[in-house]
Formats: sequence, structure tokens, C-alpha cells
Amino acid sequence: MKALLLIDIQNGFCPGGNLPVPDGDQVVPVANRLIDSGKYDMVLASQDWHPAGHGSFASSHPGKKPFEMGMLSGKPQMMWPDHCVQNTEDAMLHPDLNVDGIDFIQQKGQNPAVDSYSAFRDNDQAALTGLAAHLRAEGITQLDLCGLATDYCVKFSALDAIEMLQGVTVRFIEDASRGIDPAGVKAAINEMRTRGVGIIDSKEALA
Repeated sequence: MKALLLIDIQNGFCPGGNLPVPDGDQVVPVANRLIDSGKYDMVLASQDWHPAGHGSFASSHPGKKPFEMGMLSGKPQMMWPDHCVQNTEDAMLHPDLNVDGIDFIQQKGQNPAVDSYSAFRDNDQAALTGLAAHLRAEGITQLDLCGLATDYCVKFSALDAIEMLQGVTVRFIEDASRGIDPAGVKAAINEMRTRGVGIIDSKEALA
């Protein structure tokens, strides 16, 4: 059983969004080819789904500016621009993404007191989203993942998949993903590879 997990391919992370990843929209046609390929028994997507005033927003911390480090619930936290607020256009999956081919959407980041990069659990690792249990119940043996952003939500999702889905082959599709910082992307890919994540491109995924 093969599954494809699309990470946060949302308006907010694409050009014109509140927290745009450079060239983030360029993952959409690659993702659509993967969705439409028939190679996957299940296609899933994660969706950042923050309440207004989330604690990771710089606007929730007087004097803080986006992309400064701050504190959230006693732990260091990158301060982000307001983004992917529930039920706003910024939070919607990209309009060109083939959402009809997506079987399951996992929302995340709903607790205002903790950020949630991974599709599997909050950053403090205390609260699970339920995605790992869902994949285990479906009997998934291979998980390919891609999306936005490589150096944050994609990386943390991949690392959690390796840890939480033991025995499942986990692969990162590089050309179906984009990151925020080139050095961060390189480091993220190296970390994923070291932890046992396969690094492939979409041609390999579709072969």
C-alpha cells in the first residue's frame, strides 16, 4: 500500500500569500502529476489551520517582528507573519491543486499555545494529529511526501514519519518541494537522508 502525503500546498505558502515560499507554486503541477499517476493507493494532504492570534504569530507578541526568535509556552519559537488562519483564503489549498484526487486532509497547528510543523504531531511532541494512526490502520507500507516548505514542515513530517511509522518506507520527493532558505534546505535534506528518508525525484516516484 503506497501513500502520497502533500505538505501544506496552500495559498499562504505560495507567491501572494502571507508567508510565501520562493517558487512555492511550482510544486503544484508536479504534485498533480503524482496525484493523477495512479501509482498511489491513497493521497493525503496536510493543511496549516491556525486560529486567529496564534502564539507563533509575531503580531501576538508586542514588539516582535516576523522572522525574529521569541518564546512560546516557555520554548524558543520563530515568530511568523500571520498565516493560514482558519477559513481564510490564505489557508486554502492552492486553487490549481487537484483536490478531487485527495482522499484525506489532516489539519494541524490549531492549538494557539504550540506551533505544529509536522503533519503528525505538535512541535512539543505532546499532541498527535492522528495521521500516523490513520496510515497504520490503512496498512500503508510506503509513504512518499513533498510540499512546502522543505526546511520546516516537510522535514519535520518526514522525520516524524520515520519515527512513528516504523517499518514503513519513507521517501522525500525533492522536485515536488520548495524551501525557505537554500542552506536550510540543504541541511534538511542531509538530516532526512541521515535519518533514513529516501531522497528521490518525481521521475523515480512515477517509474
